[in-house]
Amino acid sequence: MKTKNFLISGIVGGIASFFLGWLLYGILFKESFPQPAEGPNTMTMIALGSLTFGLFLSFIFNKWAQISTIITGTKAGAIIGLFLGLYFNFFNMAMNPDATFQMFALDVVLTIVLSAITGAIVALVNNKLG
Repeated sequence: MKTKNFLISGIVGGIASFFLGWLLYGILFKESFPQPAEGPNTMTMIALGSLTFGLFLSFIFNKWAQISTIITGTKAGAIIGLFLGLYFNFFNMAMNPDATFQMFALDVVLTIVLSAITGAIVALVNNKLG
């Protein structure tokens, strides 16, 4: 695994994930989900979560799968997003009494979309870096 590819594509993927999350959860579907409490670390934690996700996809793409095309990045990102969305939302349904099946389904779909686009971007950057 090329460390440079891992880091650069992971950081770019994290930035993309952050802005996609802001667009999807903060603007387009703001009314569908509870908004985070405004605190001194809220945006920092969201940014770190997004960066972690970008690095996670980059690690998988670079270390195990050698994914470097937009199509394969999109497909792999969507599949990873499906399982992460299901994983998170099953636990959310168990722990959060306010969670609904509509929120569950919508969040899984949004996670798939966000992950597919982030995966495509990570793969594109990998391709450009060679």
